[in-house]
Amino acid sequence: MKTVGIAAHSAEGGALCFLTACREGAVRLGPHMHPTIVVSAVPMGLSMSGWQTGEYTTVARFLSQGVQRVADAGADFYICPDNTAHIVLEQIADDLPIPGLHIAEVVCREITAHGWKHIGLLGTKWTMTGPVYARALEKLKLERLIPDEPMRERLNAAIFDDLCQGIFNEQTTEMFIQAIDDLKSKGAECVILGCTEIPLIVTSANSPLPILDSTRLLARYAVCEALNERPITIRAGWLPVSP
Repeated sequence: MKTVGIAAHSAEGGALCFLTACREGAVRLGPHMHPTIVVSAVPMGLSMSGWQTGEYTTVARFLSQGVQRVADAGADFYICPDNTAHIVLEQIADDLPIPGLHIAEVVCREITAHGWKHIGLLGTKWTMTGPVYARALEKLKLERLIPDEPMRERLNAAIFDDLCQGIFNEQTTEMFIQAIDDLKSKGAECVILGCTEIPLIVTSANSPLPILDSTRLLARYAVCEALNERPITIRAGWLPVSP
């Protein structure tokens, strides 16, 4: 089996991804079994000034440190359970010591499997309006639907002020459910939970639309890659997404 490296950005998303990978391993391999997983967690707070000012070189430095640490610990490939971080990871992927599994490519594989064409997207303001999902969905000729700007700002604030800090309250959940309902009214057939903390409060049980849980999907595809006997033949960049 290959060794999975989790380069966490936020603590909550990283923890959920790690637990999901362990549980998916047990489903496939039996009780108490999973691929070897190494985790790095460079504090996200070190990158926040870079996100706020658009100085992505700051963010890149700390994301690179996280990937380097899992590579040094023996990881064959890495995943980063943070959708927004992929804005920067896409820019530096070829310079990292090991290849990665791209979160948006994983999500898009699930979308095409279901045949959806009109895709709602929630996440930080950078994820909702940024290039990562815009490119990934456009490549497949899929429509991307996002909330209006006032709702985007409210969701962004809730992600950083509440969810990333382990604060979960009814009002925040209701706001995310309302945002999904608004996307449904615009024609969305499903919704990408494009922030790895959103699945902590939004589930298939309370969502008005089918959900694409980017955190758990990334973890499950990482386990599939770890168990796949196909060797990794690239030294950096992005791995092909296996079904």
